[in-house]
Amino acid sequence: MGVHFLVAGCVNLCIVLVRPFNPDNSRLCGRTYSVPALRILGLRLRADLGDLTKQPRPYVIVANHQSNYDLFVFGSVIPQRTVSVGKTSLKWMPFFGQVYWLAGNVLVERGNAEKAKQSMLKTTDVMRHHDTSIWFFAEGTRNLGRGLLPFKKGAFQMAIAAGVPVIPLCCSSYKNTMQLSSWHSGNVCIRALPAIPTQGMTMDDMPALMERCRSQMVECIAELDQQALNAP
Repeated sequence: MGVHFLVAGCVNLCIVLVRPFNPDNSRLCGRTYSVPALRILGLRLRADLGDLTKQPRPYVIVANHQSNYDLFVFGSVIPQRTVSVGKTSLKWMPFFGQVYWLAGNVLVERGNAEKAKQSMLKTTDVMRHHDTSIWFFAEGTRNLGRGLLPFKKGAFQMAIAAGVPVIPLCCSSYKNTMQLSSWHSGNVCIRALPAIPTQGMTMDDMPALMERCRSQMVECIAELDQQALNAP
């Protein structure tokens, strides 16, 4: 995995240097990291993306965040022209951080409310005028397989401000079940739920939107856990 990470990083660095900040870089880089890694790790991925591939852009994807392995698990299902939102400190992570930044992802300084607000406004403008969707881990941190954590507001504020739909993207709880000492370390199931429209909503509607999205994801993740457990 260490060798693969370095090789994939070199390939991705070439991609982002040739076309810096192109919003489709994340899709290409994600596949470069993900496809070989899933084979090396012995994880079998079953993805049911439903209408996600047909959904007109832009939209906000809300996914559950379990561990650093999410890079390899979700990397192969990133839609076209989709960037993610991450903390500014990622930019300084050797090698990976520079690829992440040049891939066009949005960096937010969480400790500075004013700068974070400006970044969010810029991202909303990108969605509206540059045919680009945004990927959020709405929990704001890794849940380490302990179940879905409470959601942060950012993804839903942005979706309502831009008037774009929210698409919940659920992944089974692989963090506590994968056995990396085995050739087949486990099954991972991913499912995209139907888009939740936000057109006409105001910020007063945000709590209900957050609860609707989270409750749907909790139910879906439970179903995916059973599916992954019963899969050969």
